[in-house]
Amino acid sequence: MREFNPRKEIIIMLKSRINILVLITLVVALAGPLFGQTIPPAGSEGKLIAVLKSDASHKEKADACRHLAIIGTKKAVAPLAALLSDEKLSHMARYGLEPNPDPAVDKFFRGSLGKLKGRPLVGVIGSIGVRRDVKAVRQLSLLLRNSDAEVSHAAARALGKIGNTAAAVAISRIVEDAPAANQLALCEGLFRCAESLAAEGQRSFATKFYDQLRSLKAAHQVRGGALRGAIVTRGKDGLALLREYLQSKDYIMFSAAVQASQEMKGSEVTKALTDGLEGLPVDNQILIIHALGERGDGSATNTLYALAKSGEKPVRLAAIRSIPEFHTSGLQLRELFNDSDSDISKAAKESFGAMHSGEADAAVMAMFRSSDTDKQLTALDLMGRRRMTESVPVLLEAARDADPKVHREVFRKIGELGGPEQLPSLLKLLMDANDPQSTARAGQAVIAVCMKADNPESLTVKFTDLMAESNPYQKSSLVRILGVIGGPKALEAVLAAVDDSNYRVRGTAIRSLSTWKNTNAAPHLLELAKTQTNKGAKTVCLRAYLSMASRTSMPGDKRLSMCRQAKGLVERDDEKKLLLGALGNIDSTDALAMVMPYLDEPATRQEASMASLAISERLLKGRGASRVASKLIKPLEKVAKVTTDAKTAQRAKGLLKQAQSKAK
Repeated sequence: MREFNPRKEIIIMLKSRINILVLITLVVALAGPLFGQTIPPAGSEGKLIAVLKSDASHKEKADACRHLAIIGTKKAVAPLAALLSDEKLSHMARYGLEPNPDPAVDKFFRGSLGKLKGRPLVGVIGSIGVRRDVKAVRQLSLLLRNSDAEVSHAAARALGKIGNTAAAVAISRIVEDAPAANQLALCEGLFRCAESLAAEGQRSFATKFYDQLRSLKAAHQVRGGALRGAIVTRGKDGLALLREYLQSKDYIMFSAAVQASQEMKGSEVTKALTDGLEGLPVDNQILIIHALGERGDGSATNTLYALAKSGEKPVRLAAIRSIPEFHTSGLQLRELFNDSDSDISKAAKESFGAMHSGEADAAVMAMFRSSDTDKQLTALDLMGRRRMTESVPVLLEAARDADPKVHREVFRKIGELGGPEQLPSLLKLLMDANDPQSTARAGQAVIAVCMKADNPESLTVKFTDLMAESNPYQKSSLVRILGVIGGPKALEAVLAAVDDSNYRVRGTAIRSLSTWKNTNAAPHLLELAKTQTNKGAKTVCLRAYLSMASRTSMPGDKRLSMCRQAKGLVERDDEKKLLLGALGNIDSTDALAMVMPYLDEPATRQEASMASLAISERLLKGRGASRVASKLIKPLEKVAKVTTDAKTAQRAKGLLKQAQSKAK
């Protein structure tokens, strides 16, 4: 038997009503096609009734019941009711009767209570509950003591669905002395009655039954749900009960009281919660703090600030994290920024960053303008958390003479919070800088704001125009910016910088080409790999070129051509492995032929084996597998022979069998 959860049951009931409304809407919307396909034409009720009275099959009678549920009138009631005692058709008969509005249905159901037994009786009791027949309360009350537990449980739940005072009284008279096996169902029924009475405004009756349920030695779901109902239904008069259970040592009842507070309005409820905090266990305090946060009542802020400053760490953290829910400046959180506990400090900054307050922004700016470096760094962190874009002009001014410890973070925040509109000011800072650190930091900020532009490539001319008047540090930053922005004009400027007289600028230009966002730089990298006299620069260009040759966004024949052009330049083992990696992604027997020589070199044998297997596997799965299979046999035989890895050899032999089979 499932456990009864009052709150869950209420949610299920609500969902059921919503589902019924949705179903009705769909039925109406699809009325034309649905009725045309599944409902007999008008005037067929008599034929369906005749089926019920005939020797028709079980399926035919069940289908008739189903149709009568939709079109049945008073005429169908008696024939359907005659099937209530049929073990096989009782369910379908009730299905046909329940939607019928005729009062005779209720009369037949009530009449069946003294005649049926077992599952048919349980089913009829359920149908009475569905139809909420108040005239059946007395008969259902008698069934509460039935020796058949299923019948007793069904009666209790049906009375719960009827939900009037008489039904509630009937259950309340026996629930306390009921056998343990029956008590949960009785509690469920009485709880439903109390909920219905409360919804109808009969508060005195509802609270009476809630009080009875919470005093029982019943399952915690029953007691907790009843306490919630008892508090909420009393309204303001429930405050005393709320206060009482906020001190309960029974966590279930305590949490039910806290839950009830969430459904009550007024500062006096908030006061009851804050007054009950002192001396409670940590878990209880945290639950109340969360409830206070959900309420958002400003009268609780002083209590939360006090909890945030001292006490058990979990309680402090909960209080700190709840403070942003309130309409407060959050200024008191600043006292915790330098707390000895890093978790407390971090939580305080996060909460302060989440505060919606102009006072908080002003406080951050005041911290930044102080002469204390630590405060300035904290302020910069908070500017980012609070997304204080209005602070950018102040940061731009501070970038000229900020403390060295703060300088990097100032530029970082400009890039984070600023936009393309700050580009002129940032470029001026870059061109006024005389040291590599300041220049690089300004350049990074420029990149950050440029990437927020709708079309970053349109900004290229702003940087190329400055190249001629820049020093090596500045020019290096400009080249780096152009490399990130990309585009034809930027590529032209970066290529020109490769021949710059300054080694720093040349190196930056080559690194920018090596990370170009598309393959437009590939031919230039190949040429540089051929012509560079500096071995380091040559290696960078060749590796970048091979990396571009691995980009599967390009057609395979173009990548194969790039690999062929690079093959003569490859010397180092790591370069050979890059080449093999690129070849391994090309579905071509020509690529496989280029891989073969590297099987003879111990340093590249494993990479060459894997590239060979990858190419062969894809070709054997392709449409032209039978045409190329014969060309794969010798390469696969060689891989199986030279590899020292057992798994690789096994895989090669498996592919070899496939190639030999397809070649035939």
